[in-house]
Amino acid sequence: MSWTRAELEAARTRTIPDVLPGPGDPPLRVLFCGINPGLVSAVTGHHFARPGNRFWPVLHRSGFTPRQLRPEEQGELAGLGLGITNMVARASARADELTDDEVVAGGLRLRTLVAQHRPRWLAVVGITAYRTAFGARDAVVGPQEGSWDGTRVWVLPNPSGLNAHWSVQAMAEEFGRLRALNTAGR
Repeated sequence: MSWTRAELEAARTRTIPDVLPGPGDPPLRVLFCGINPGLVSAVTGHHFARPGNRFWPVLHRSGFTPRQLRPEEQGELAGLGLGITNMVARASARADELTDDEVVAGGLRLRTLVAQHRPRWLAVVGITAYRTAFGARDAVVGPQEGSWDGTRVWVLPNPSGLNAHWSVQAMAEEFGRLRALNTAGR
């Protein structure tokens, strides 16, 4: 599918609802947190929807999903105890269009969301956004020290196609490290 420049520009005012388990779903094991929706995601209403974004292939290759889901199948994550949110709700063509103040405010909102839903793990996909939101200048990809009232935090590489220094295989291995720990418990 292809979108016009006008459709993409109009999407800058849209937000995407979080994907969270409902009453009949298992407890939230991992809440994946993107930086913010891209314009294609805002047009479609689906997280990580831009062709070339590697989130869905990496999620499958790492063992989180039994098959590779398409963005429009994002609702199936809830039945697997998985969810998706964004640090910043505002859509943009690139994450570097966000201000530091927006990212810090998004971090505060994220802490509230985690307190409400109490996932086992919060998986932030984007080291730079994590560092900015939480003042963690020395944070590296992987598990972070401590927890947020019982929720552990893991920083994962950003699956955007713009993040070329992480291959799909390397990202799948890092996501897989989180999945393995999650399978084993906290």
